[in-house]
Amino acid sequence: MPDNLMYQQDNFVVLETNQEEQFLTASELLEKLTDVLQQLNPQDLPPDLRSLDSIEKRAKYLLDTSCELDVGLGKYLQWYAVRLEK
Repeated sequence: MPDNLMYQQDNFVVLETNQEEQFLTASELLEKLTDVLQQLNPQDLPPDLRSLDSIEKRAKYLLDTSCELDVGLGKYLQWYAVRLEK
């Protein structure tokens, strides 16, 4: 039986265009995703995100279901769950 620790997503490494990698907590990443979504045109978002009625719900959906967001041509925003302690 798998250990529940394998499914905890408390920390993330974030990769972003022209930035050093960052280690963020789940709440920090949620805040970052919210900020990025506020800057994007809602019409440029995938249909599953457009169907959600608030930026906060969109950010939470991304955190729970994805590991990247299209932020424009030649740019990227990716995040991956990491375990910092054993």
